[in-house]
Amino acid sequence: MSGLRTILTSTAMVAVLGLGFGLWQVLGTEDRWRNLSKNLPKSNLVRKEETRERNALMMKALKDAAETNNNIVRGTAK
Repeated sequence: MSGLRTILTSTAMVAVLGLGFGLWQVLGTEDRWRNLSKNLPKSNLVRKEETRERNALMMKALKDAAETNNNIVRGTAK
């Protein structure tokens, strides 16, 4: 009885894994992945440059804030 249960459980697990792998192969086509990779921020040169500029502005603002005693959040100087 225990051996039969083990065989059935193993067969069920292999079937579920096979079904998952089959669905992954059918749904995960190369065109889908290619389209996804085109929309990534690092692959688009314009977006990459915009991100670089935004990061540079943020670093400049943080540097200016660190060098002053003014409360930048409130916008008032003491």
